[in-house]
Amino acid sequence: METATHHHVEVLARLKANLESCILGKSSEIELLLTAMLAGGHVLLEDVPGTGKTVLIKALARSIDGQFRRIQCNPDLLPSDITGVSIYHPKEEKFLFRSGPIMTNILLVDEINRATTKTQSALLEAMEEQHITVDGDIHELPSPFMMLATQNPIDFEGTYILPEAQLDRFMMKLRLGYPSEAAEKKMITSQSKVHPMEALQAIMDMSQVLAIQEQVRLVHLDEAVADYLVTITRKTREHQAVFLGASPRATLSLVLASKSFAFLHGRDYVIPDDIKYLAPYVLGHRMILHSEARMDGATVSSVLGAIFEQVRVPVRLEK
Repeated sequence: METATHHHVEVLARLKANLESCILGKSSEIELLLTAMLAGGHVLLEDVPGTGKTVLIKALARSIDGQFRRIQCNPDLLPSDITGVSIYHPKEEKFLFRSGPIMTNILLVDEINRATTKTQSALLEAMEEQHITVDGDIHELPSPFMMLATQNPIDFEGTYILPEAQLDRFMMKLRLGYPSEAAEKKMITSQSKVHPMEALQAIMDMSQVLAIQEQVRLVHLDEAVADYLVTITRKTREHQAVFLGASPRATLSLVLASKSFAFLHGRDYVIPDDIKYLAPYVLGHRMILHSEARMDGATVSSVLGAIFEQVRVPVRLEK
């Protein structure tokens, strides 16, 4: 790898350590979050309240010196509360656009499934097109733009199921889970006087993030590895237990995520293990199983495991 790329890898290692100082015992989850960021994707964090989802996102925004906005979702939230509105200015005798919180680098949509489906749909255009349309006018979002949404499990009261079209626009779906006993004890000690995020310093800026995102796209994907990846995504549509499989957008997301993951580990090429590791996080939330299969005990994880066993792993790669 070139010297500039080595420098980027070192900076990313420091960024990861920065986040780990705020969220203890979640190294793998932090790595996945950074993978999605470098790939230019959005992330859905699903977990019970109080596991550190919001803290992690705020720590990421501060660590990359990005503009940060937060939306607290509830049933009263309107689409215009997210995108912004056009207000008539009497002195200038014209409508002026007043932007909403979506005009930012890092957008935290807290408890997204507490907003109504109409409000949730206001995010679809921004997630895919990197712009919003208000009163017929298109407004470009800042670059880079990353949306990180938190979601409470559906069995909690006052929640709305996210539509499949919106789920498909999230590159990854992660769960933080409860910390280990050792991490929880360490958390008590580290936060007894001051929260670690108060002392958090920026490791990089937006220009560096954009530069690394460009480098990620140059990571080599061998034809044999590409065939392996496409076969896996296509198998999710053909498996007898699956009602709705991964979309072509999911295939592209898995490609970018795999390249980003390889770059994060100092490689300029993708290996099959990258794809196998990331597939549950990239494809899992896009798959819907038949009700009969679920009643028979099938899960998305078990179906993906069966697919991995069916697909031959390429053993020789050409760079």
